[in-house]
Amino acid sequence: MKKVNWLLIFLILIGFVVGGLIGSYFDGTFLSYGKAFGLSSPVVLDLGFLVLTFGLTIQINIASVLGVILALIGYRLLR
Repeated sequence: MKKVNWLLIFLILIGFVVGGLIGSYFDGTFLSYGKAFGLSSPVVLDLGFLVLTFGLTIQINIASVLGVILALIGYRLLR
């Protein structure tokens, strides 16, 4: 069984979050250009005694891609 490298996953998630924040801060520039995909409205499962709501939307922009690239470069420097 292969070992999961949690540092790499953590750095990629941080790259997406920081890049998304930068993209939303510079709204109207090329950094904020991107695409959102996922469920447009949440899916509700009503079992009578339990109600579950599922929803997921992912928004990727140029700044988040740059954030992931910088995270991968930082990972290579740390290893």
